[in-house]
This record gives sequence, C-alpha cells and structure tokens, in this order.
Amino acid sequence: MSEGFLATPEASLIIVLVALLAHEPFRWLGVYLGRGLAADSEIFVWLRAVATALVAGLVARLVLFPAGALEVIPLTTRLIAVASGIAIFFAAGRQLGAGVFGSAMVLLALGYLFH
Repeated sequence: MSEGFLATPEASLIIVLVALLAHEPFRWLGVYLGRGLAADSEIFVWLRAVATALVAGLVARLVLFPAGALEVIPLTTRLIAVASGIAIFFAAGRQLGAGVFGSAMVLLALGYLFH
C-alpha cells in the first residue's frame, strides 16, 4: 500500500468522523420516530425479518463468493467456520457475540493450521 495521506492516523480520524456525521443523525431520528412503537409490533417484526435476511445474504455472499483476503481460504474452511459459529451461538445461549467471535477464531485457527 502506498504511504499517501490515506495511510495516516489523521485520515483514519477524518473517515471515522465523516461516517459518524453521515450515520448518527439518522440513527437519532429513528430513535425519535420509533419511541412510541411497541417492540413486538408488526412493523418491528417485519424490520427484524428484513434485517435478518440482509445479514444472512451478506454472510452467504462472503462465504460463497469472497473478495479480498477471504479468496485464498478454501470454501470448506469457510463453511466449517460458519457452522462452528452457529453451533457456538446456540451453545452459548444465543449470544451473538460468542457466535461471531467463535467463528472468527475457528477461521483463524484453520487458516493457520492448513495454510
């Protein structure tokens, strides 16, 4: 990678600040507009289903059609990591962080063992 401006800590700070400025107002608007909605209302059930479908689609794309560093990892290794993450998620009492962390650790471990 070149040693230009984008490689500096200042550039990283600017990128984070721009992302926050672009994202946070809409987040707070959503909090304000959704303050009277019940968490089990039909709109939230639908939104949760759409969000889950989007995440599932992104994970499937990353596993089946990877880009960047994941391209060099064999499909079987990626599938084992996903299956392990799902198993860890349920074994840990449906803790999302545990599933994600466990899957990442399995992917790293298999990557180091076999490559």
